[in-house]
Amino acid sequence: MIDLECIPFGAGHGDEGVSLLLKMGPYRVLLDCGLKDLRSLTTHPKLKHQTSIHPNWPVDLALCSHAHPDHVRGFWELRQAYPDLPIYSSDVTAQLLPLNWLEQDTTLSCQTLPWRSPLEVETGLNVELYPAGHLPGAAAFLITYTPTVNQGHSNQRSYTVFYTGDFLLSNSRLVDGLPLSELRGLNPDVLILEGSFGIARHPHRRQQETQVAERILSAIQQGQSVILPVPALGLGQELLMLMRSHHTFTGKDLDIWVEDSIALGCDAYLNFLQQLPPTVQNFAQHQPLFWDERIRPRVKRLNTQGKSRVTDRPCIVLVSDTTEIQDYVSQGDRPWLILLPERRPREKADLGAQELHSIARGNAVTLDTFLLAEHCDGPGTTQLIHNLRPQHIVFIHGSSEYLADLTSLDELANRYHLHSPGIGKSLELPVGEGLIQPIASTVTNSFYEGEVHELEHEILVTLPQQLLKDPRWQSFGDTGLIEASWQGEMLVLRGISQRELLVQKHQTVEPDFQGCANCRHYRGQRCWNQRSTLYGFKVTPDGYCPVFEADMEPGNQIA
Repeated sequence: MIDLECIPFGAGHGDEGVSLLLKMGPYRVLLDCGLKDLRSLTTHPKLKHQTSIHPNWPVDLALCSHAHPDHVRGFWELRQAYPDLPIYSSDVTAQLLPLNWLEQDTTLSCQTLPWRSPLEVETGLNVELYPAGHLPGAAAFLITYTPTVNQGHSNQRSYTVFYTGDFLLSNSRLVDGLPLSELRGLNPDVLILEGSFGIARHPHRRQQETQVAERILSAIQQGQSVILPVPALGLGQELLMLMRSHHTFTGKDLDIWVEDSIALGCDAYLNFLQQLPPTVQNFAQHQPLFWDERIRPRVKRLNTQGKSRVTDRPCIVLVSDTTEIQDYVSQGDRPWLILLPERRPREKADLGAQELHSIARGNAVTLDTFLLAEHCDGPGTTQLIHNLRPQHIVFIHGSSEYLADLTSLDELANRYHLHSPGIGKSLELPVGEGLIQPIASTVTNSFYEGEVHELEHEILVTLPQQLLKDPRWQSFGDTGLIEASWQGEMLVLRGISQRELLVQKHQTVEPDFQGCANCRHYRGQRCWNQRSTLYGFKVTPDGYCPVFEADMEPGNQIA
């Protein structure tokens, strides 16, 4: 048996990036490098006392899964310190990487690997790439090590590790999802994968897209301009392609402005058009993929000098999530909708009530969120696991609470070894011919027992005070208001945030209005009437449909 070991230098918690050291026999493989500071990698005591094939380097080779900053920001410093260290990626990722260092005079060189074709990168060490969805060029790596007699091993058993980076099973507008059928029954010894959304469940991808499109168009029809602060690479291009190809926007007399940082990503996509899905290539044969001022809606570049032009009429503005939004919404008197991507757990891009107050001018600015997930939800994560059937599972890239939700699942804990390692902590991964009985998890269980009391006019639910120790309680109990909804046989409680209360306040309607706000099926800004064509969708309070049912007891929706 050889040594299999994993040391996370960054596991994607909060602002830290993703970077892990994988030790397989004599080799040390770096999986991504999203670190802001490489000292944790270069000075780690365990590395200083271990020999490797290349003793002058901290690692023998590095694998880059995709071009998002939280996975690659440290590669530039690593390349400067060790110019000959091999860094491997897909061809598309190699083309997108320079967008992370536009201020540098030279680009970061990578050795590109083909899809689905094992390549021996060191003696006995093979790497094979599979598309991971999530972003063009994003790769999952199958790493196989077969000990040789020259390395002192008589056992020819191969050891395999599968690393997903960020992944998505669903097909999006510009990227096909991870090909699950090609990986079924792979049976790696170790699976290292993200758990960004924990056990949360997402609506179907096309439903997500329709909800986003309808929310944007509803704001435009009400005379609002819409600004979407999104990452410059990935979600920005995905939204632009959605608005270019979704039937909701077809023929609309509407301008879509794209900030420079996102426009550069669009230009980069055009350089590898032949590697995008066939549907995208077919679209590009009939009209430009991104830039088009002839066909409605019109897509235009927006530079710093052109910000004042966006106030002429209702429009859509795509900006980087690092942009000062106030520079746009302070122009002119037109009302704005700031539409932010939903993130679980919520990150900096999700503005809170205080930020909304500082930006809003009376009722001129409202805030809302949308879901167009770039990562797998809980059911998708477990689906991948059960198809691969590994011995060990190492969860990374998510809050500790969300990863704890995954490691607490009985359907996983009863079949696999589950790990959620701490930063800098060495995790040994012993493997055998058969599945070793999992060790009892030491992770705090995320399920709590309580009591239900039926009173004369209300129902009282009591829960243990232990809940207060969970960091998520702060957002759940922010306003003291909750919403309850049935999901099958389960009653789910959800906290009402200050932002939602502000949105509801800005979108009040008359009490006798026969619209969504006064409908008994309107909860959490969504329609829950199964007889309605809007069932499950986000709807505006002033919306209306033929199956409207008056809410005879206002106040029952929120307890």
